[in-house]
Amino acid sequence: MKKNYHCCATCIHFAADKTVDGMTYRCVRLGYETKPTYTFNCWEPKPAVQRLMEKEKKEK
Repeated sequence: MKKNYHCCATCIHFAADKTVDGMTYRCVRLGYETKPTYTFNCWEPKPAVQRLMEKEKKEK
C-alpha cells in the first residue's frame, strides 16, 4: 500500500507555497526544499491518505 502513496506531497510535513517565481515545495519538519514526488524515510501520511490506505487494505 505504502508504495502507492509514499511521496512528499502526501506527507503531513509537506508545504507548498506560491511565489511570484512559481511554486516552492518544502518539508517543514526538516526545513529542506523538496519536490512533490520525492520520498524520504521520515514520511508520515496525511489523514486522508491514511484512510485510503486502510480502505485498500480492507478490500484485499
